[in-house]
Amino acid sequence: MPDMPPTHLLYLHGFRSSPDSFKAQRLLGWLAEHRPDVTAWCPALPPSPAEAMHLVREGTSGWPADRSAVLGSSLGGFYAAAVSRERGWPAVLMNPAVFPARDLAGWVGTVEAFHDPGETFEFRAAFIDELDALTQPPTRPRLAHPERCFALIAQGDELLDWREMAAFCNGAQVRLIEGSDHALSDFDEHLPHLLDFLKLCD
Repeated sequence: MPDMPPTHLLYLHGFRSSPDSFKAQRLLGWLAEHRPDVTAWCPALPPSPAEAMHLVREGTSGWPADRSAVLGSSLGGFYAAAVSRERGWPAVLMNPAVFPARDLAGWVGTVEAFHDPGETFEFRAAFIDELDALTQPPTRPRLAHPERCFALIAQGDELLDWREMAAFCNGAQVRLIEGSDHALSDFDEHLPHLLDFLKLCD
């Protein structure tokens, strides 16, 4: 849990997603209305995990070490855990990918973007190796700072195994959701808990 409310928030979207993510837009909308003092950034992540992490590191290089936090969904949750490991930032993980190299191996090739099916991108075999390099520890990944993490895990996730997510988030503050889905379509129900963890609401 953060010691003080963050002044800077980084949101990382998932595979095939974008800054148009429903959860990102709901969070950014709430911040604009209730906490316009908070700097929030949701970058469009490139398909390459190495490039995505480089973009994030460069874009947040000037952010305050003790007043920044990161949020991520699915593959973005995997990236958020990596950022938290590197920076020590509090993290909110939403149905985080635990073994993305394994789960995305079948997606190598031309992939349609989720929010714009007319847009495609190339997901290369080399990106699987980049995901492997970010998986720490390699065989049994775990959070580096579980006491500074909050996780939303849906037992009804149709893409990822909630048991793997729960094991990955062992020691964190976990909100285990009965039902729901990978996209957390009921996100509005859980947003107050996320904001409470970050100490952004009264």
